[in-house]
Amino acid sequence: MYSLERPVRGQSSSPKDRLGRKRRTVVSSLTEDEDNKVTTTKYSFLSFIPKNLFEQLHRCANIYFIFLAALNFVPVVNAFQPEISIIPILLVLAVTAVKDLWEDYRKHKSDKFINGLVCEIYSRKQQTYVDQRWQDVHVGDFVRLSCNEIIPADMLLLYSSDPHGVCYIETANLDGETNLKQRQLVRDLPRQVCENFHSRIECENPNNDLSRFRGFIKARVGLHNNNLLLRSCTIRNTETVIGIVVYAGHETKAMKNNNGPRYKRSKLERRLNVDVLWSVVLLVIMCLTAAIGHGLWLRNLKDASFLNPDTTSPALSGFYLFWTMIIVLQVLIPISLYVSIEIVKLCQIFFIQNDVDFYNEYMDSRIQCRALNITEDLGQIQYVFSDKTGTLTENKMVFRRCTIAGVEYPHEENARRLEVYKEDEAMGCSHTLKSRASAKSLSCKSLSCNRSSVSLHTLTGHSEGEESPSPTLPRHSAFSSPMEKDIVPDPFLVQKLNCLSSPLFLLRDASMELTYIVDFFMALAICNTVVVSSPNQPRHVRFGLPRFSTLSPPHTTESPRSFTRRLFSRGKAASFTPKDKMLHLNPGAWSGLENSNGAEGPPCEPGADELIYEAESPDEAALVHAARAYRCTLQGRSLERLLVELPGMGSLAVRLLHILPFDSTRKRMSVVVRHPLTNQVVVYTKGADSVIMDLAESPEGAEQSDGRQGHIREQTQKHLDNYAREGLRTLCIAKKVLEEEEYEIWLKRHAFAETSIENREELLLESAQRLETNLTLLGATGIVDRLQEEVPETIEALQRAGVKVWVLTGDKQETAINIACACKLLRSTDQLLTANCGSKEACKALLLELRAEVECGEAAEGTSGFTLVVDGRTLDFALQEDLKGDFLELSRRCRAVVCCRSTPLQKSHVVQLVRDQLRVMTLAIGDGANDVSMIQVADVGIGISGQEGMQAVMSSDFAISRFKHLRKLLLVHGHWCYTRLANMILYFFYKNVMYVNLLFWYQFFCGFSGSVMTNSWVLIFFNLLFTSAPPLLYGILDKDVSAETLIKLPELYKSGQNSKAYLPSTFWLTMLDALYQSLVCFFIPYFAHAGSDADMLSFGSPINASALLIILLHQVIESRTLTWLHVLVLVGSALFYFSFTLVFSVVCVTCSPPTNPLGVDKLQMSQPLFYGVCALTTVLALLPRYTYQQ
Repeated sequence: MYSLERPVRGQSSSPKDRLGRKRRTVVSSLTEDEDNKVTTTKYSFLSFIPKNLFEQLHRCANIYFIFLAALNFVPVVNAFQPEISIIPILLVLAVTAVKDLWEDYRKHKSDKFINGLVCEIYSRKQQTYVDQRWQDVHVGDFVRLSCNEIIPADMLLLYSSDPHGVCYIETANLDGETNLKQRQLVRDLPRQVCENFHSRIECENPNNDLSRFRGFIKARVGLHNNNLLLRSCTIRNTETVIGIVVYAGHETKAMKNNNGPRYKRSKLERRLNVDVLWSVVLLVIMCLTAAIGHGLWLRNLKDASFLNPDTTSPALSGFYLFWTMIIVLQVLIPISLYVSIEIVKLCQIFFIQNDVDFYNEYMDSRIQCRALNITEDLGQIQYVFSDKTGTLTENKMVFRRCTIAGVEYPHEENARRLEVYKEDEAMGCSHTLKSRASAKSLSCKSLSCNRSSVSLHTLTGHSEGEESPSPTLPRHSAFSSPMEKDIVPDPFLVQKLNCLSSPLFLLRDASMELTYIVDFFMALAICNTVVVSSPNQPRHVRFGLPRFSTLSPPHTTESPRSFTRRLFSRGKAASFTPKDKMLHLNPGAWSGLENSNGAEGPPCEPGADELIYEAESPDEAALVHAARAYRCTLQGRSLERLLVELPGMGSLAVRLLHILPFDSTRKRMSVVVRHPLTNQVVVYTKGADSVIMDLAESPEGAEQSDGRQGHIREQTQKHLDNYAREGLRTLCIAKKVLEEEEYEIWLKRHAFAETSIENREELLLESAQRLETNLTLLGATGIVDRLQEEVPETIEALQRAGVKVWVLTGDKQETAINIACACKLLRSTDQLLTANCGSKEACKALLLELRAEVECGEAAEGTSGFTLVVDGRTLDFALQEDLKGDFLELSRRCRAVVCCRSTPLQKSHVVQLVRDQLRVMTLAIGDGANDVSMIQVADVGIGISGQEGMQAVMSSDFAISRFKHLRKLLLVHGHWCYTRLANMILYFFYKNVMYVNLLFWYQFFCGFSGSVMTNSWVLIFFNLLFTSAPPLLYGILDKDVSAETLIKLPELYKSGQNSKAYLPSTFWLTMLDALYQSLVCFFIPYFAHAGSDADMLSFGSPINASALLIILLHQVIESRTLTWLHVLVLVGSALFYFSFTLVFSVVCVTCSPPTNPLGVDKLQMSQPLFYGVCALTTVLALLPRYTYQQ
């Protein structure tokens, strides 16, 4: 059971108070409170009609037509039979309701399947675990799960079969990340039988923050996110876990994040709403004209014998007629337009999703359209904001080169290896594909994983038809292709390591450098959160105690531990003074590295090649593989220890004291370990060079070290600059040795931060920053992240299409510029403008100076363009209120902009600034969680399903797998979607205005009485049925330009950017054309029947037939694509009209009182005059439109 409590005012602060004024109390109980049943449907059997009707009434057009239908039931103003007037609105409401019902039924089927899944729940009555459906799980229940089972609710982990109290989960169903996450038992909780657990759990109320959970047990044991197992995650490599449910059903974090498809208002829709208002204005003018004319006509008519005696004044009659005309001319507002737009957009999404060019065979994925109503915005994009890593690049990090202790190792053989991979992939022989395919044979064979598991589409926003990998399929490790793993060691670095093989080895400087080298690779191997496994062993089995008892370091003249202790004891670099200048080693100790520079990679112990590294990021995997290439191999990991093999020393158990994870504020991560040889507490840190270089200060009093460290920092900085110019991603590696007293002081503060309930994240951040000071710089790494295929061609095509491309990245300025050159964002003829400022005043002055330079360059002839590069600090100043105008004016004049060292918040602010101030259509594209904010701010957000999980995809409007797909998505599908919808909307306005004007012209010849020259059935069905299908086909299939031409000529995309297909002038030109056609369509039959005895319906018959032919042939003239399907629909619509009118005139005697249409159309269609009038009217009406199109 659970409850919500409020602390009493005036009480002292307690852990309960620190959770907030509302909290949840969970205790194990038989009471069935909140269940786990999930319902994502909108409606029930009883609520469907009223609720769906209520939702449809939110659309103003529906309210308008319901009002008109009701108004027609008022006798004094009704225009025709009341029953007929409700047919259009009923049909529109029914079509929308059927669509909503079908979508809801699909959700119901999915909910039923999910709720019916089975898990094991502890039954107090039976004193054992029994199978129960997910929907019968309640808060406070104990749930037992096995390997490969999906977690049914948010549970607090109380038991794990792992001896270290660890549970591994896969969060792919939740956020798309396939790497394993580690969860652990509640700290300081006595190990007991879970069924006897009766403690009260106080935790925060349900929320959607996946990375945060706060609570406590018995007011003394803190609960945090690593104790919580989230619904929809999958248990991996852990035989049994037991937890108590704290959130169930819709209160789980997974369901709190399940927002479904995104709905936005497109630019075209906003324009449509304006034109609908103009149509309303036009309708009111026409009705006022008729009302005034009717009043004047009655006033001037004296004692007419054909009028019934009536005491109603002309003014009141005119008022009544105003409402009558509103009913008669109601079709001026296109009632079926909104439904037609929805149908067309769904069909457009269908074509986009089934375009084979968007299919990624390697990832087995296709494009996802998550926003259902902004497809036309894809054809109007003016600014593209792109992330770099994982968006423009592969995000497959490969170790390229490194610098250690100020000495650079170029790894030239490794560079040649990467070139071979490029050539092979260009020829279609992708090693990565082979690796990933072969790795799929891995499975968890050592565990009894018999239960099957499913992918919960409803929890991740997938539709029922979308495919996603099933959790039961064998998994492969991420970032582990041969290109990423097979690092070729640098021969000079190997030679230095092999110096230890010499019988006579002079220490001092050589041993000093060797210390840096071994520490460097030790940091690469252990400063991470990589999970180690093998094909036949689960992760927690890889690290076993019996294995350590067989370890034996190689023989040396002195004790190996004595030597290595002295070698590693120089954490404060000047503290080492060797007792002897000569060291005698076993000559074979390092011989394993002699052949390690071949293409086959370094030799390892039997079975070592089968080690599998599961990393949270490609950077971590690249560094671990690099360390392994030099036989510094991470062999196993547990919660408290690491197993590392060092060359010449064998396998060592390293006690893991703390992990200080990476965060965007610190831009680094650290591990605190107890060194296995020196027993010292050592901090290994890796992070961004801009941060580590500032923290790399030598300890006070170490004069000798200070000089050496100064030299190392100077040389390392030079190497970092060179790496950046080559476009490599850089990371710095550092260490720090703590005295025991210093560590104990820090540990007390850190323990307080870890157990805190209030402000825990802030306290942990302060604790990490307190430790990571006065670091000893070891070296730096250069990691290559190759461009994705066709990125330069895509960017070039977008720029030719008039789209301005901005790159927003967190990388160094030199790296960003190099990538900009490689992807053709920065051309060789461009003039590069850089903005690096240290103060706001300097930023303002520089912006004005650069702006003046650009203006001069624009005035001069022969200038290609300008590219602006801004660093993060300058961007902070530029985004301030008084400077953002200058920044925007400068960047607007540049052909491209690169923002480097930018934070996620800065990215979103830049996008918002450009979108709001310039009033342009923006698109943001990224692949990681740090891109989510800018993706959500942009008009169109594109997520790339790459190497960094699915956070960007889940926040996006569209999801693609490669950046190159953006070219066809915008230039082809975007162009088609916009032009099709724009032309269809204009066509709807045209045909409605054209037909309504026919009724309006007739009022001048009937005393503005509200009479019509056609029967009410034809009047209602003309726009609703007879002319409704052709516009749908027009909006779905019309292609003004072929896909091949749009790709070859990106300049054609500019028409959508400028809204040329749907300008205000285009709208009014269409209205004028409709006015002209209506005049021709009305007055040619009028003059043809002048002086005859033709009645009202006989006069209206050729007018209706001519109007139908004009409207259908008008679409033929406008269409750029005509197929047999178009012919079928157009001819079918005409035949449907003539068949209906003929049958109606033959069988209907009293169908349209007070008029009698019996035999009218049959008689008209038997006379040559009817066809002559129709032909002449059609030709004259369409002649101007045809001439204009030619």
